[in-house]
Amino acid sequence: MSKNDKEKKAYDEGPELLFDVADKQRKAKQAAEAKSEETKAQEAAETKQPEAPQPEEATQQAAEADPKQIEEAVNAAVKDQEDKYMRLLAEYDNYRKRTQKEKEASWANAKAETIKELLPVYDNLARALQQKTEDEAYAKGVEMIMTQMKNALEKLGVEAIPAAGQTFDPNLHNAVMHVDDEDLGENVVVEVFQDGFKLGDKIIRHAMVKVAN
Repeated sequence: MSKNDKEKKAYDEGPELLFDVADKQRKAKQAAEAKSEETKAQEAAETKQPEAPQPEEATQQAAEADPKQIEEAVNAAVKDQEDKYMRLLAEYDNYRKRTQKEKEASWANAKAETIKELLPVYDNLARALQQKTEDEAYAKGVEMIMTQMKNALEKLGVEAIPAAGQTFDPNLHNAVMHVDDEDLGENVVVEVFQDGFKLGDKIIRHAMVKVAN
């Protein structure tokens, strides 16, 4: 082949060679981009948080757990519920006792206040009995009313406070007079001006008295 023929062949094949080179470059670029995308996807998969187990997986894991651990967990939960129940029971018992005491105290206070309002009637009957009268029917009537009054107070649990001849007690007696008498003991109640009453341990009214020495 002559030199002219070689030059002509090279001239004819020039465009095809250029297309081949361009095609190879394009394919190489696509391959590089595909590899880059694959690498990014792999890195994302490695850094992704593990998904929560599905219900079926959780059930299977629980089934495969140690029976001893399950028993301990159940016993701990039962004990916790028992403790809560016992605390609730104790709180209710304390509440019941407290409300019962408050109820009893309220009833006792109300009854004591009511009786206190009736005591002036008792005092007037006592004064009426001390008055001398020739009308026996009148005296008998007043005496019967006083007896009825005392019975009513007794049914309500009201007691008269002992006073005459007793040692003076400031918790029970109200001393309004004092007298010196060598024949009597020290702090002895010698006279009662007004009867005192109590309801259980509650003092409704102190006895008004005269004390010796």
